[in-house]
Parts: sequence; structure tokens; C-alpha cells
Amino acid sequence: MTPNDISLPVFRERVPWFGGDLQTARNALRRDHANLSKWPGARLSFTAPNGDQLSGVLHNAEGGTECLVVLVHGLTGCEDSAYVRASAQRLLGAGHDVFRLNLRGAGPSRPHCRAMYHAGRSDDLRLVLEGLLSAGQGVNGVFAMGYSLGGNLLLKYLGEAGAASLIDRALSVSAPINLAAASARLEARRNRGYHRWLLDRMKQDWTSGPLNIETSQMAALKSAQTIREFDNDVVAPLNGFADAADYYTQNASGGFLSRISVPTLVLHADNDPWIPADAYRALSGLPDYLRVEITRGGGHVGFHGGAGRWHDNCAVAFFRDAQ
Repeated sequence: MTPNDISLPVFRERVPWFGGDLQTARNALRRDHANLSKWPGARLSFTAPNGDQLSGVLHNAEGGTECLVVLVHGLTGCEDSAYVRASAQRLLGAGHDVFRLNLRGAGPSRPHCRAMYHAGRSDDLRLVLEGLLSAGQGVNGVFAMGYSLGGNLLLKYLGEAGAASLIDRALSVSAPINLAAASARLEARRNRGYHRWLLDRMKQDWTSGPLNIETSQMAALKSAQTIREFDNDVVAPLNGFADAADYYTQNASGGFLSRISVPTLVLHADNDPWIPADAYRALSGLPDYLRVEITRGGGHVGFHGGAGRWHDNCAVAFFRDAQ
């Protein structure tokens, strides 16, 4: 059975969160802090070649497990992002073990990293997956769910790994599969508030811990007026890219989708205010085991419906099908 054969729930926006902006903003306006106390977590750390320590929290489901699901947050997020905790609660309740990953320099890993994650740092995901498997986790299968930038990173990893993927099944939510288009959309006048909020949080994250960065680059980081400028003057040179355009081109997951070799579900909303749906509509020649679902409504990592977060309900159905 391919992802296209799976019956997914229908998405309907939840009152009063109508429209892409309210669906998107609800994560910040109503920070429903999912209660995970029923499943006590254990912190695990993984050492990168340069000594940076990536970390996350592992929760074991009661009464055995269906599989291990690795959750990969988005830009300026971490293990405690509202959408990550909500997914963890839903998946644990469905019988899956869950690992809430902090990408390099995010959340609790920040004091222990001198470098930072970016949209294509897929080697870090491979490092974590290898560490989890070496620790005896995921013996019944390893699945993954990525949100926004984390979704792009996940899809890029899957395309790079091909048949050697350490992930058996994956789901992305609101991934910027065309990074240049997403960057341009965020700079649009109607997104001025979102853009300033994200840029301020990026600067705060980068400057809240140790960094291997030159004085001139630190000055550029602090003075950047746009995310593209930040990516061009800081992210790109620190990670071996010529400029922002080169960084976007090499790391946009849209170019890796045709090489994915495991069942993958890609979810996006037609009214996502941050990421143009046109990038998804333009996709062609995808393998049968990769399904793209564009909903009417839902915003960016929103999908707040009458029966909870729609993408979490899709994940339960999609992951259950693998058993």
C-alpha cells in the first residue's frame, strides 16, 4: 500500500481560527502546553565531530511501542515548541515512542554548540538517527515528522539517503521546499510582522550562546534587516555557501523529492502566509510512495481543526498503516 492509498481525515478549520493568518498565529496566541507528564522523558545527547552536543528528550509509550517517531522542529523552534509537544502527546497516546529533537544550537542544546542549524544541515539528523539506533531505540521502526524548516531538512535527508535511509516512513508539515520563494514571501509587505518576529528570534537564538564567528560576521548578524541578508552574510559563509542564493539552491528539498525511497507524506496549506503553495503545485514526476496533500486552509504549521491538529491526526493514520 502506498501513501496515496491511505485514507486521511478531512481538514476543516476550527472556530474562530479562520484563514491562514489566524491558523498560523494560534501557535503563539494560544500556547496550549501539551501535558507529557504521563510519559516521563529522558534527555539524550549526541556529539558532533566538532564537539557540539545535540540533544533531545525521549519518551516511551506505555505498554510497548509501535515505533519511534523523531520530531524535528522549525526555524527558531525547539523541543518545547507548542506544535512539537502537541504531536508528542498525540503520538504517545497512539502507542509510539517519541524523540523531541533539538537541532544544533536550538533550545537546551544552545549552551553546548558553537555552530547553529540551518535548512539543509541533514548530517545532524543522520548523526542523531545513528545514535538512537545504537542506543537500542527504534527497534520496531523509525519514523520522522518535520515542521517547516525541519520538514525541509527531513525531506533533504531522505532524498540524499535514498534506499539507505535510516527512517522507514516520514511526514513533513509546511516545509519550504523552495527556500528562495519562501524567503521572498516572508519579505512581502503583508508579512512584515511575521518577518520581524522571526528575524528577532533568529538573532536572539544565535547570540544567546557560544559561536565560532568572526567579528565582522557578528556585526553583520546584529545589523541584518532581512532574513535574506542574515542568510547571505552569516549563514552562507559560515557553512561554505557562496551567498544566500547558493544556500537556498543547494538546500531546497524540492530538488531531492524524486530521490526519496521510503513512504513519505507531504502536507501543505493553500493559504500558508509564509510559504507559497505554487512550489508544491509545480511538482511533477514524483514516485508513487510520495504523496503531496494541499489542503484548503490551515496556514503555516497550523491545521487547527475540530478534532485537534489535523497534521497530527494524519500522522497517526499514516504511521499506523506501516504496522
